[in-house]
Amino acid sequence: MYQVVFPHRGEYQSVYAQPDWDAVHKELARVGVTLKLLHSEYVDEHASTNQPVMSYDRFCRIYQKYVLQSGVTSRVGHKAGQTVEVDWSGPTMRLEDPVTGKTQTVYLFVACLPFSRYAFVEPTLDMQQNTWLAAHVAMVEFFGGSVPRIVCDNLKTGVIQRPREGEIVLNTAYREMAAHYSAAVLPARIRAPKDKSSTENTVGYIATWVIAALRKQTFATLGQLRQAVQEQLAAYNREPFQKRAGSRATVFDAEERHLLRPLPAAAYEISDWVYGRKVARNSHITWAKNYYSVPYTHIGEKVDVRITGTTVEIYRNHQRLCSHLRLPATAVNEYATNDADLPPGAGYQP
Repeated sequence: MYQVVFPHRGEYQSVYAQPDWDAVHKELARVGVTLKLLHSEYVDEHASTNQPVMSYDRFCRIYQKYVLQSGVTSRVGHKAGQTVEVDWSGPTMRLEDPVTGKTQTVYLFVACLPFSRYAFVEPTLDMQQNTWLAAHVAMVEFFGGSVPRIVCDNLKTGVIQRPREGEIVLNTAYREMAAHYSAAVLPARIRAPKDKSSTENTVGYIATWVIAALRKQTFATLGQLRQAVQEQLAAYNREPFQKRAGSRATVFDAEERHLLRPLPAAAYEISDWVYGRKVARNSHITWAKNYYSVPYTHIGEKVDVRITGTTVEIYRNHQRLCSHLRLPATAVNEYATNDADLPPGAGYQP
């Protein structure tokens, strides 16, 4: 009755010039664009008019109000194609041998692009370092590109040490993998869940969309389980948003995919590191019961060894000294020697 008698009582009309908030929200998705910049452009646009303009603080508050009322995701802090958040899912799955009935735990690696909320899931049989790295390689292949920043938890597979002050010490192989895809690893702050809130939320959703949806099915092999997980993941990414137009997949395709960095010509090759091997007087180091030469100028020093499926590379202070083709797994007490590693005029005979 009150509204009938006083139809316009309580209505508020701002005296300030109103920006196109849809346009503001769209511009914020662009790399380098901030609310501070858009407010400056807004002030310049209305400088020639007599209509008052908002302060920067009011501009920010009204944008947040627009976000809440329209149901879109705030663009503050989330730029398209800039960040991926990664983690292990707490809930797990399992494989079951149809003959013996024995079960094996399956872990889920989860990744999320915070801008579009586009997700990736990879089932694995363990949470070791090489598995962690392989999951990242599968992730960038799935997305079709890489991003400049990888936000991870403080896991030993990625972060060796995170002091309260000073430089964060990353696992060498993890840093190397990120560099291969032109990315930097940014570990989340301890006890700061907002640093990777997107993937934390995604882990919860994946528990419903993947784990719960497949709970009545039995899988004998990891390949069978991976295919079922991929099907559920595709459905999850296609599910329409509740409070905004489109889905994770449509937003990713329309606004984020083209901003990803192109992948290198070759995928990252998983490697193991062995640290502190001393160079013997014969200018060789020992690894896996075989011998690999090192430049003679480093005799008596300690070096680090990077082993891939095909090569053995020797480093000192992050600088590669030499490389060798990896000797066969069946080889014992054999030598891989580069003539250039030996002193001038010297010939080495094992």
